[in-house]
Amino acid sequence: MSPALPTGGPTRGRAIDGKAAAAALREKVAEAAREFSRKALRKPGLHVVLVGEDPASSVYVGAKEKALNAAGMTGAVHRLPTDTSEGDLLGLVRKLNSDPAVDGILVQLPLPSHLDEAKVLDTIDPAKDVDGFHVVNAGKLAVGKDALVPCTPAGCIRLLKAERGDLSGLHAVVIGRSNIVGKPMAQLLLAENATVTIAHSRTRNLPELAKTADILVAAVGRPEMVKGDWVKEGATVIDVGINRLPPAEEGGKGKLVGDVAYDEAAKHAAAITPVPGGVGPMTIAMLLANTLAAAHAREGFEAPSL
Repeated sequence: MSPALPTGGPTRGRAIDGKAAAAALREKVAEAAREFSRKALRKPGLHVVLVGEDPASSVYVGAKEKALNAAGMTGAVHRLPTDTSEGDLLGLVRKLNSDPAVDGILVQLPLPSHLDEAKVLDTIDPAKDVDGFHVVNAGKLAVGKDALVPCTPAGCIRLLKAERGDLSGLHAVVIGRSNIVGKPMAQLLLAENATVTIAHSRTRNLPELAKTADILVAAVGRPEMVKGDWVKEGATVIDVGINRLPPAEEGGKGKLVGDVAYDEAAKHAAAITPVPGGVGPMTIAMLLANTLAAAHAREGFEAPSL
């Protein structure tokens, strides 16, 4: 658990240190990757496909590439021009599907508007779908079967269990219903025997509902939408959002904030993830863990305990 934040007034919740948790997980992954390489006589392999030059995506892919190398894995980033045709992109995905050295395939989102994201994601071999977005993996998660799980919600669950221990019987409110975070987050919480309510921007009496939550997960993509008086005293708050506010002056960069008004919420929460430094680092760490799991499954090895 992270140390208490400086008070300077009302008691504030602990900042959940996602950087430290991610670093610890990456260490375990690197150790398990070395053991895998010894047995399989090859390294786990992750290939990332980046279409276009979206600045945020480029930075994120660079971070993934760096983490991959540090974990003792191999792979490549396939950088394609913005005007890449759907046929060419699907052809690359199918080529990676059939490559025995590739354990994981990740197509960086968002894609340019002329490409069908659902079609591209569903072309990935489910056994190599380390983002956990394929309909087969989503279906397996929904019915409680082993599957590759989306990295962000998987990282959130890891942080929650480290903070709260057993989640059985706790009331969790997930604000957000996306296929990438909201829905899988709810499924993972159900698997931990939490009582789950899925809410969203159109939920009636949303502040009152949020205040009933022992665990409050915000994943709506709206800067500081969740206010302090939405948070139950002693709740654990997981802020998945990352939003850049308009710059204070021309030519500057705006401040990064989450979907939760952090300073307000920290006065009520027992623990809360900051932005940046909370959920974000766990996403990449879980991607490495998923790649390792996919490599073990493809070789018929027992998955390591991380």
